[in-house]
Amino acid sequence: MRDLVIGIDASTTAIKAVAMRQDGMEVAQTRATYPLSSPAPGHFEQDAEHWWTALLEALSALTRVVDPARFAGLSIAHQRETFTLIDAAGKPLIPAILWLDERARPQVARLSEELGRDAIREWSGKPPDPTPALYALAWLKEHRCDLLRSVHAIVDVHAFLVHRLTGELVTSTASADPLGIFSPVTGNWHPKLVQAAGLTEDQLPRLVAPGELCGTLTRETAGLTGLPEALPIFAGAGDGQAAGLGMGVTEPGKAYLSLGSGVVSGMFSDRYVTSDAYRTLTAPIPSGFMLETVLRSGMQLADWAVRTLNAGSAAELEALAKTVPPGAEGMMVLPYWAGVMNPYWDEAARGVIIGAALHHKPAHIFRATLEGIAFEQAIATAAMEKSCGVKATGFVAAGGGTNCRLLLDIMATVLDRPLSVSPVNEAAALGGGMLAATGAGWFASASEAGLAMRVEAAETIYPVAELRHFYRKKVAIYRDIYPATRDLHRRLLND
Repeated sequence: MRDLVIGIDASTTAIKAVAMRQDGMEVAQTRATYPLSSPAPGHFEQDAEHWWTALLEALSALTRVVDPARFAGLSIAHQRETFTLIDAAGKPLIPAILWLDERARPQVARLSEELGRDAIREWSGKPPDPTPALYALAWLKEHRCDLLRSVHAIVDVHAFLVHRLTGELVTSTASADPLGIFSPVTGNWHPKLVQAAGLTEDQLPRLVAPGELCGTLTRETAGLTGLPEALPIFAGAGDGQAAGLGMGVTEPGKAYLSLGSGVVSGMFSDRYVTSDAYRTLTAPIPSGFMLETVLRSGMQLADWAVRTLNAGSAAELEALAKTVPPGAEGMMVLPYWAGVMNPYWDEAARGVIIGAALHHKPAHIFRATLEGIAFEQAIATAAMEKSCGVKATGFVAAGGGTNCRLLLDIMATVLDRPLSVSPVNEAAALGGGMLAATGAGWFASASEAGLAMRVEAAETIYPVAELRHFYRKKVAIYRDIYPATRDLHRRLLND
C-alpha cells in the first residue's frame, strides 16, 4: 500500500527528507549536510555535486527505516535563486552561485538603468537586488561570456536534482520564478530578462506547474537509494513558497512568518501586484501569488549578539533580557547587519545601535535586537498590506526563532496580531510533501492538500494589550532611524 509521500527540503546547508502520511504527520526524517564556501568577499558558492550526494545519503537512510514500497511519490522544496550551469551530461561547469552571493551589485545597477527599474519589477515581480540569479548571470555574461554561450542549461536546485533523479531537464514554475528571468503573469520564461541574462530559451529547463509529474526515478538512482524504480517525481517549489503552503497560507488574509536565519513573511494574493514593499512570487497552488518580505539578518543576528556579547547561551541571555523593561530603557537596534531588501533595497545599509548609555548591559542589547526585528516586521507588514489592500488576520510562525518566547511575545504585540506557532520543524518539506500528495492523486488540488495535511498550531501567542500603545510609539521612532542614517551608510561604504 502506497500510503506515504516524501517531501525534500534542499536548504542552504542540508538535504532533509521527510516521509509523511496523508494527514501530514511525519513518519521519519533523515538529513545530510554540505558546506558552502566564500572564495572572495561577497561571493558564496557550493559544489552542486554535494547536493546530489547529500540527497542520495538522505534517501538511502530513509529507505532503511521505512519500507520503500509504501512511497507514492516525491517532491522537492529548495533554496531559491541558487543556480549552476551544466553540460549535456548534467555535469556542473561552475560552482553553484548562491542566493547569498553579492558579486553582481554592479550588474544590478547597470540592468536597472538599461531596462528600467520599474520594468524589471513589473516583469519579474521583484525589485532589482543581487538575490535573483538574473544579475549573477549578467555577471557571468561579462566575465565568462564564452562559458555562458556554450552551456547546455542553467538549472536551479530543483532542476538539477530532478534531472539527476529522472534524466528529464524540467523544473517547476514556482522554482523558476525566483531566478528573476521568469514572468509570474504568463507562467513562462520572460524573453527580455532571458536575453539580459545572456541566455537563450533553449538553455532553459522545461516548465511544469507545482504538483505535476516531472518524470520517474531511473533504475540507476533507484539502486543507489533503495527507492522503487519509476517512483513518480512531482514538481515542487522554492522553500519560501513551499513553507507557506505547509503552514496553510493558501487564501487572502492568511500570512506566515518564518523566523529563521533571515525573517521571511509571506501573504497570499489572488491577484498580481508588485511593489518595493515586497517581492511577488508564483504560489505553489494552481493560481495566485505569494507576497514576501525578507529581513536578511533575522535569527542570525540574535546568534551574533550571543557570540559577540559573550554572555552565555541564547537561553541564558533571553532570560536576562526578560528582566529588561520593554523599550530596553531607551536603546534601539536597526537590524541591517546584512543590508536591507524591502522596502529600501539598499545594499549599503548596515546595523545601528542607538540610544546606548553606560547603564546598558548585554541583556539590553539582546532585547533591543529582538524588538528591532519586530519593529522592522511591523513596518514591512504595514507596507505590504497597504499595497495589496488586504490585512492579515494573524500569522502562522515557524522556524528556530519560535524557540525564543520573548521574541514571540514582542512580535505578537508589535504586530498587534496573534501568532499561531506551527509545531512543524520542516514546513518547507511539508509543503513539498503536499505537492507530492497532490501529484499522487490523494487530493484534487494543492490547496486541498494544504488543508488536509496541515498540522494544527501547538500554541497561539496573543498581543499584550497594555503594551500596544507603547510599542506603536516606539515603531514611529524606529521608522526614522534608517532615513536619518542612510547617507552615512553610503559614505562609510565608499570611504
